[in-house]
Amino acid sequence: MSIYSDEYERMTGMPAPKQAEQLDRLFDEISQKHLLPPKGQQAVDCGFVAHTFNDRKINPAIYAYYDWVLSNEFNADEISELPANIIGHEFVCANIFATDWPQPVTVNPWQIKDILQMKVATAKAVVIENNGVFIWLLHRHPTWPLILQSGNDFNATYLKVMKALAGEIKLAYLGDLDTSGIRIADQLTTHLGNEDFQNLAVIQSPSQVAQWLAGYGKVDDSDRIHVSVEPHNQFWKEESYLLMVNQQFVEQEQLIDSYETLIPEWLGQA
Repeated sequence: MSIYSDEYERMTGMPAPKQAEQLDRLFDEISQKHLLPPKGQQAVDCGFVAHTFNDRKINPAIYAYYDWVLSNEFNADEISELPANIIGHEFVCANIFATDWPQPVTVNPWQIKDILQMKVATAKAVVIENNGVFIWLLHRHPTWPLILQSGNDFNATYLKVMKALAGEIKLAYLGDLDTSGIRIADQLTTHLGNEDFQNLAVIQSPSQVAQWLAGYGKVDDSDRIHVSVEPHNQFWKEESYLLMVNQQFVEQEQLIDSYETLIPEWLGQA
């Protein structure tokens, strides 16, 4: 037991959930006023799936316990966390263009012409599927050239800027290892088109995916792995097959340590 679960049981008259102690480290971080990563990363670091602290339906007992402790043991101004909310219908990147603008840069439809006239500041960039992972990596590595995919948001501004960049710099893609994540990667690959120049799976390769599934795979009990339209790109086909065979998924938030080795190696910064 811990001071948090003891207080929860004393005040509510209910037993703390079995996995309550997995949150002790997070609560200690809050009490010490440390800056926290986005909620999805917090949840994965505690041993849960990424949406546990945002969606009460994922793990109702843990959500209720987490919410009670935050509401009753801490003041709102004690909790300092990086938000994952980034404007979605635009193009968001960091360290891509030669500018002294604060990073990350958000490009709206009215800025496309001007931004594309800027020189690029990198020969390579990594496309990140999820908002929270993008923000956390940028916080930890402020000079990395990163582009936010923002899930399934293929808005016109994003597509236009990506198409232009794809002719100038090498791109690598990193996303969730589930059916939706592979579909998003394949959709982006199809849009960019120039597969002779671009290999978006250069880091998230089939062999690397096999290693991640072996080391981090979670059994799919929520239909995250399912039969879908077959990917067009051969690499994503192979990865989709691996997911179907293993019936496991891996969330990006689980792979931060691995990313922090593989990304600088590919960028040439290791």
